[in-house]
Amino acid sequence: MTAAIIAPSRLRHRARLGVRIGLAALAVSAFGAFGTPAHARGPEGIADVAEKVIDAVVNISTSQTVEAKGGGSNTMPQLPPGSPFEEFFDDFFKNRRGPGGPGGKGGDNSPPRKTNSLGSGFIIDTSGVVVTNNHVIADADEINVILNDGTKIKAELVGVDKKTDLAVLKFKPTKPLVAVKFGDSDKLRLGDWVVAIGNPFSLGGTVTAGIVSAKNRDISSGPYDSYIQTDAAINRGNSGGPLFNLDGDVIGVNTLIISPSGGSIGIGFAVPSKTVVGVVDQLRQFGELRRGWLGVRIQSVTDEIAESLNIKPPRGALVAGVDDKGPAKPAGIEPGDVVVKFDGKDVKDPKDLSRVVADTAVGKEVDVIIIRKGQEETKKVTLGRLQDPDKVQAAVKTDEPAPEKLVTQKALGLDLAALSKDLRTRYKIKDSVKGVVVTNVEANSDAAEKRLSAGDVIVEVAQEAVSSGADIQKRVDQLKKDGKKSVLLLVSNADGELRFVALSVQ
Repeated sequence: MTAAIIAPSRLRHRARLGVRIGLAALAVSAFGAFGTPAHARGPEGIADVAEKVIDAVVNISTSQTVEAKGGGSNTMPQLPPGSPFEEFFDDFFKNRRGPGGPGGKGGDNSPPRKTNSLGSGFIIDTSGVVVTNNHVIADADEINVILNDGTKIKAELVGVDKKTDLAVLKFKPTKPLVAVKFGDSDKLRLGDWVVAIGNPFSLGGTVTAGIVSAKNRDISSGPYDSYIQTDAAINRGNSGGPLFNLDGDVIGVNTLIISPSGGSIGIGFAVPSKTVVGVVDQLRQFGELRRGWLGVRIQSVTDEIAESLNIKPPRGALVAGVDDKGPAKPAGIEPGDVVVKFDGKDVKDPKDLSRVVADTAVGKEVDVIIIRKGQEETKKVTLGRLQDPDKVQAAVKTDEPAPEKLVTQKALGLDLAALSKDLRTRYKIKDSVKGVVVTNVEANSDAAEKRLSAGDVIVEVAQEAVSSGADIQKRVDQLKKDGKKSVLLLVSNADGELRFVALSVQ
């Protein structure tokens, strides 16, 4: 009995066939039956999350009475000057009888009208407590919560926080409710899947999914920016709605989008749950926010300032001024100190300090680690309460008069003079401000680039008080000898508000 022999050509054919079959099996396992990559379909748990939490997501309907402008439908449309239709519409509306026309009762006497808007929110307590955005309910005369089954119930405002754009509402439920709980937004990782549910374009109960695109995003919309960025579709009407993780916990409140068209382009922002929890707790307890207050004015530590203060690497928040009635003053914190740690938390920049102070309980004693003259020191501070609205005092700038012949010294591209009664009057400098007044700034100098101007007062140079132009020049000469590239000035405006400016000495 002889063994069966397969011709070499058939062996090659079978080998090629085996490879094709193997590759096909691999393609099915990796791409699925329809050629779609398995990982591109997203996690299968999204449907479970949506089913679990959908009844806790609500629509927010508001109405507001506004003054009517013009004569309503009889008001002449706004046309660009010189439009060929301008004369036609002018004749039409002038000659038309009835409201808005000759003898009519329209025009500016039109009655006020009501406007409506819609947003989103979510239930956090089965007693009828709802979280949403402040801008969703701002200036509303009436607020209604619309449940997922269409039930509409009037709600009342518990409290708002404009700085984080959050609001808490309360309504009386007519049946048992479903509530959701907050998760820990600090545990989010880039690329984690998230689910947004809300009322985009009045299409209630809409579920979208995406990933966490970025964390701690600062978009300069407020003093405590630290948004979660997501590519989950968020549109108009989603504001105030929840952003869930795959455990069904709220890890953010959808608040903002970046979009030139008004629709989602995959850049949405949510207030992280870590921030929301603290704000909501205070609004429920007090009806307002009670934020911690340190009583300092701060600015960034630039590379030049860091070099002047011997701070490597550049970090922290530079104290530019200390409130005489604030908690930092009795604790021994001074202008020129750099805060690098607050209550055990690292401070990388001024935003970090603002956020952590605001989140700390009023009356709590905390350790504040500062760097002063290159050395770390620990100060104990008992926090006060930040008063709202914040008092922002704008610097009063006056037109620069013709410079007097009072300049005693030129240094750093500045004309400098000792403060006199005449100069105080000319620049309206308060009596409490001490130092050397700037009477002129050379064009194209580093000082001009750093926006020093006539009327500014140099209080300190390299953290030493000065009273004349000669004092400043002496300090600058010494720094040059020491090989320093820049000098740190403490500068006051006419009202006594301080800031630090680093100027090149090269």
